[in-house]
Amino acid sequence: MKSFYVKTFGCQMNENDSERIVAVLRRQGMTPALSADVADVVVFNTCTIRENADNRFFGQVNMLRERRVREPGMRIVVAGCLAQGEKDAIFDRAPHVDVVVGTHAIGSIADLLERSDEERHVIDVSTGDGSIDPMVDLVPEPAEGHKAWVTIQTGCDNNCAFCIVPQVRGPEVSRPFGAIVDEVRRLAEQGISEVTLLGQNVNSYGRDLTKRLRRTSDGIHDHGFLAGPVYVSDGIRRIRPLFSDLLRAVSGVDGIRRVRFTSPHPKDMREETFAAMAESPAVCESLHFPLQSGSDRVLAAMHRGYRGERFFEKLELARSIIPDLAVTTDIIVGFPGETEDEFEATLELVARCEFDSAFTFIYSPRPGTEAGAWTDKFVDPEVIRDRFERLKLVTERSGAAKHRARVGKIEEILIDGPSKRDANVASGRTRQNKLVHLAGVDGERLRGSYLNARIVDAGAHFLHGELLGPPARGAHASC
Repeated sequence: MKSFYVKTFGCQMNENDSERIVAVLRRQGMTPALSADVADVVVFNTCTIRENADNRFFGQVNMLRERRVREPGMRIVVAGCLAQGEKDAIFDRAPHVDVVVGTHAIGSIADLLERSDEERHVIDVSTGDGSIDPMVDLVPEPAEGHKAWVTIQTGCDNNCAFCIVPQVRGPEVSRPFGAIVDEVRRLAEQGISEVTLLGQNVNSYGRDLTKRLRRTSDGIHDHGFLAGPVYVSDGIRRIRPLFSDLLRAVSGVDGIRRVRFTSPHPKDMREETFAAMAESPAVCESLHFPLQSGSDRVLAAMHRGYRGERFFEKLELARSIIPDLAVTTDIIVGFPGETEDEFEATLELVARCEFDSAFTFIYSPRPGTEAGAWTDKFVDPEVIRDRFERLKLVTERSGAAKHRARVGKIEEILIDGPSKRDANVASGRTRQNKLVHLAGVDGERLRGSYLNARIVDAGAHFLHGELLGPPARGAHASC
């Protein structure tokens, strides 16, 4: 019986793909190994959003070169976005790799491994027929026993100048409404109580499905399964997103206590989504809202589809509808052509927005993207580093203030397990996705439990809590 090990780089979508890869390999009778050093098959599920992800992958895969030579029966598989976009570079820089499989073909890994016994450098980076990959409907094996990712769409129809995702993930394709709800029900039956809905642009979910129904109903026998019962019952058949309908449906699945989602696009965010978040008991008071820049000129160059003031108006609308909402964001520093005044506009808008936290990134040029070709506009690295540190001060100031404001509150904590640094401390998340440490609590025994805790102290990136006991069933303690 062969063993396997899967190493994941990148986003939650890759994490979810890796869970499905695990399910495929287990279905072939293979068993998980503890590390890449002992596995018969090592799978690297790669990311190509930023250059440092590429470099980390090549560093790790090349550490296996000597072992691959010593053990001819061992196999190395490279999957994911880097595999889809730069297949030739993989074999050039790491010729000991056996299989390269793109984002649309990960369901074929078992067949490709079988072919690798007879062929050298087996590859499948086909882009499919524009429909959803049937592998997505394979219920994965969640890495955690109480949380799971659920893919609701693949690909992206946006054309952000800095982003490689449309090239490596393809156009936006939504899964049938009923298939998603069915998967969540199956996960709940397995004991999963928190799900995170995944997509490159989740709040446009379903627009392609309703467009399909508007064009023709030939061969589509179950409109409710495809687009949901609310869409069918309204009788209008207009082209529209279905994300707010989906939030309500998933929130209503018995056994699901928390629903999260990532990532939405600000240009497509609608008031109906905020209303669904507020009205669906299981949907958490947590919103990731990627700003990217506070300069209108830079936003236009990025092709983001909104201005800074419009972003702020939507953020304020969300906070007015959803009580106690925590908001995080993404910001790129040093986008080609960014001036000092434009960066100052970003600092000003970020300060106004008062985010709970921010993922800040130094611009990374990606081959094949529009902005990657603007080499004459690249910002000096020293200037970028200075701006990055200044932005960090602003984001950490607002984040620390948001954390201090939670001291004294009673929060419902979902325990994820022991702290990575101290086995005598349990770690978990609030509904606002705040990390909370509970000293003297057995995190391993209580993994997956919902407990009440009073917040007694606040750090820059986490909170300290004092255990009070379990909340009443179905209650969401936060006061």
